[in-house]
Amino acid sequence: MSRIEIIGLGAGDVDQLPLGIYKKLTKSDTIIYTRTIDHPVIESLQEESVHFESFDAMYEEEEQFGMVYDRITETLIKYARNSDETLIYTVPGHPMLAEKTVQLLLEQTEVEVKVVGGQSYLDDLFTSLRVDPIEGFQFTDGTSFNRSDLDYRHHIIFCQVYDRFIASDVKLALLEDLPPDYKVTIIEAAGSEQERIITVPLEELDRSMEVSNLTSVYVPPAPPTTLNHTFNRLREIMATLRGPGGCPWDQKQTYESLREYTIEEVYELIDAIDAEDDENIIEELGDILMHVMLYGQIGEDDGYFTIDDVIRSITEKMIFRHPHVFSDTKVNSVEEVTRNWEELKKEEKGDKRKSVLDGVPKHLPSLAKAYKLQKKAAKVGFNWKDVKDIWLKLEEELNEVQEAIETKTINEIEDEFGDVLFVLANLTRYYKINPEIALNRANQKFISRFTYIEKQFEKKNADMNKATLEEMDVYWNQAKERE
Repeated sequence: MSRIEIIGLGAGDVDQLPLGIYKKLTKSDTIIYTRTIDHPVIESLQEESVHFESFDAMYEEEEQFGMVYDRITETLIKYARNSDETLIYTVPGHPMLAEKTVQLLLEQTEVEVKVVGGQSYLDDLFTSLRVDPIEGFQFTDGTSFNRSDLDYRHHIIFCQVYDRFIASDVKLALLEDLPPDYKVTIIEAAGSEQERIITVPLEELDRSMEVSNLTSVYVPPAPPTTLNHTFNRLREIMATLRGPGGCPWDQKQTYESLREYTIEEVYELIDAIDAEDDENIIEELGDILMHVMLYGQIGEDDGYFTIDDVIRSITEKMIFRHPHVFSDTKVNSVEEVTRNWEELKKEEKGDKRKSVLDGVPKHLPSLAKAYKLQKKAAKVGFNWKDVKDIWLKLEEELNEVQEAIETKTINEIEDEFGDVLFVLANLTRYYKINPEIALNRANQKFISRFTYIEKQFEKKNADMNKATLEEMDVYWNQAKERE
C-alpha cells in the first residue's frame, strides 16, 4: 500500500530539530514535499542540498484556505499512489497541531499515513509569554474561526496568522468584543533565535510588524467589566444579586411576585417599538432579558431548573419545528411553514387538547384573547366566508347595543358591548391586524393629542376645566394636523 510520512519541522530554526528527524531529512534522496517553503528549517536544509517542493502556489490560486488544503491533500495522495517509495511531507511545527492537511490525510483510506513527531511551538510560546496553560486557554486558527466561539475569560492564542489580511480579520473580530486600546501580543518564531515579541493596542494589530507562517497572536483574559455584553457575564450578575451579600429585593423575588413586572416590561417594549425608538427598544429588551435570567436564577436557586434548561428547551423546539431549515423537508410558502408548525406542535406536545380552543393563555388581555380564540376556530373552518358578512354582523351587534341601552339591565348592556368588541376583533383578524396593537396605537394617539391640548391651555394660563368642548376641539384638530 502507498505510504505518506508526515514530519513536523518545529516552530523555529534547525537547531530545534530532533536529531532523528534531521538525519531522515538530510539523507533523503527523493523530493520532499512541504506545505510551505517559508520556514527557517527548510532554508537551512536547502543549504545541505535537501530538495523541497512546496504547495505555496496553491495559496495564490485559490480564494479560500479550505480549497487549498483539499488540493494539497488530493495532490499528495496522487503522488503517493504513483510512487514505489514512501513520500515525505513536511509541515511547520507539529503535524498534529493546527494542520488541516494532516487531518485530511488521516481521514482518507487510499494511502497509509504515518506521523513522525516534530516539535510543537506551544511549549516555547507559553514560556515566552510566561503563561501557565492550566489557567485555561483557547487555541484557534486565525484563518478559520467563529467569533461566537471565543472565550475571553481564558488565554486565547491565534495561530496561522500568515499575513496582514488574516491579522486584519482577527482584529476586526476582536474589536466587536474588546476596546481598541486592549493590549495583544504578536509572537514571531517562538523559542528560536529569530523570536520577536511585541505588545500593541488591538487596533494596531495588522500594522505593527511583518507577519509570516510563524506568527501567532496572544489575547490575554479580559477583565469582567470588558465582558458586560456577554451572556455569561449577565448570568454571573444575576447569580450575585440573588446570592449572599446580594440585593434584598432580588433575593426575595418569586415567580409569582415577578409576574406583574414582567407584563409591564412587555408593554414598555411595545411602546418603544411603536415609537420607533431604537435606544429604548434596546433598553426594554434588556429589561425583558433580565426577567428571563431572574426567573432562571430563581429556578436554579430552588433546585428545579437552570437557565441552561430554558435555552435547551427553546433550541430543541426551534430545530424540531423548522425541519425545512435543519433537515431535508421542502416548503414553498410561508403558509406551508405555518401548517407544518402546527402539525409539529401537536406531535411534540401530544394531542391532549379537549377543545380546539385549548392553549389560549388565561391571563391574555381580553381583546387579544378574542382575537386568538377566533383565529383558532377559523383553522377548523368556523369562519366567515366573506368579510362583508362580518361587517353586517357588526351592524347587527351595534343595533342590539342600542336596544339593550333602551330596555335592558347593565349586565345585558355589557354583553352586547362585548359582542361588538368580539366582532371587531374578528374584523381585525381578517385584515391581519392585531387588535391589541391597534388599540394601543389609538391610546397613544389620544394621549399625544390630549396632552397637546393641556399644554396649550397652560401656555395661555387658562383653566382647562372651564373650557368648552369647542375650544378644546380646536386644539385637538391642531394636534392632528401636527401629526
